[in-house]
Amino acid sequence: MVDELEHSDVRLDIQPRLPILERFANGATIYALQSIGAPVYQYREWFSPPEIPPNIVKSYQCRPSLQVRIFFPKSYDSKASKTPLPTVFMIHGGGFCIGQPRDDDPWNARFASMHNVLVVALNYRKAPSYPYPTALHDVEALLLAAFDDESLPIDKNHIAVGGFSAGGNLTLAVCQLPSIREKVKPSAALPIYAVVDQSIRQEFKVKARYYKPDLGPGLRSSPTDFLGKLCPVFTWSYIDPGLSLKDPLISPYFAPRDALPPHIFFCSTELDQLAHETWRMASKLAGRPEPTFLDKVGQEKPAAGKGELILDDERFAFEHIGEGGKTSIRWLLVPDQLHGFENLPRSYHGTEEAFQDAKLKEVAYQEAMGQWLRNVVWK
Repeated sequence: MVDELEHSDVRLDIQPRLPILERFANGATIYALQSIGAPVYQYREWFSPPEIPPNIVKSYQCRPSLQVRIFFPKSYDSKASKTPLPTVFMIHGGGFCIGQPRDDDPWNARFASMHNVLVVALNYRKAPSYPYPTALHDVEALLLAAFDDESLPIDKNHIAVGGFSAGGNLTLAVCQLPSIREKVKPSAALPIYAVVDQSIRQEFKVKARYYKPDLGPGLRSSPTDFLGKLCPVFTWSYIDPGLSLKDPLISPYFAPRDALPPHIFFCSTELDQLAHETWRMASKLAGRPEPTFLDKVGQEKPAAGKGELILDDERFAFEHIGEGGKTSIRWLLVPDQLHGFENLPRSYHGTEEAFQDAKLKEVAYQEAMGQWLRNVVWK
């Protein structure tokens, strides 16, 4: 039963061509989202500057229309010091269709100061106007340009690449490219609630997590996954019909281990239809038994602790260190939180207590990720 489910019903091999009316509906949905988002981003740029702006915003000749945002630690004097800094390249999410690097300014600024690293936030052009592989090669070009930028204090022996959601997918994809593997040689990848397996049918993704009505008011207690209707639209926008959904650059789950960075920290959120596929990938790469599609990620009841991670339960956290410390896989599942919880409006959390729970867990997983970089990857 499980083997049948594993190999036939659950997966698609090739991106299908949808009926014309469904294509029209998907196109109308995504262009509406982009049309609404464009003036919002313009308004924010003009009238709502970020609380913690980047230290540098710049463009490179290879992609002049795509700005990158660069964050120094608060303690670092970029005018007086030339000391190289460990560097983390970050890639924003948005289903390959929406979003901007600015969305992650608070996260990037905090991480830079918390762990004394340089953070470079990359950008890419959006589907459906620019479908796969445009975003992948945009990220590749900007990463190489920034890496070669002698004005930046990049410690080239201490490089990590990370990203959120679609950006997590691009993280694991760009690290497979020969140009990045041979020149940049990132020692670590940080995929955060990433899309890692585009071949799994949507109806199985939404069944692979628990739904928790006991979490009270707000989106966390919803009986449906809020990505449920959006993910198929994003996938249709990004991946053209006829492409293999098992291509490792589209679904990094299928990448061979030696094509990926030696160290990978997988971070997912429990109330997210994407968490199960990431749990499977982390388990596979760690040499652990892979969860089946009948195993739900996380736990049925709300977590007991507020603002805390669960580190003593292997459903929520495990670590595998191999080759005498030369490789490692870390899995962390943030309990009772939604996909993209760091950037959701306060009202989506339902109560002030729930909002504060999210803020505390955001800081907690950032601390865990930075400690892992220092103590395992860059020790």
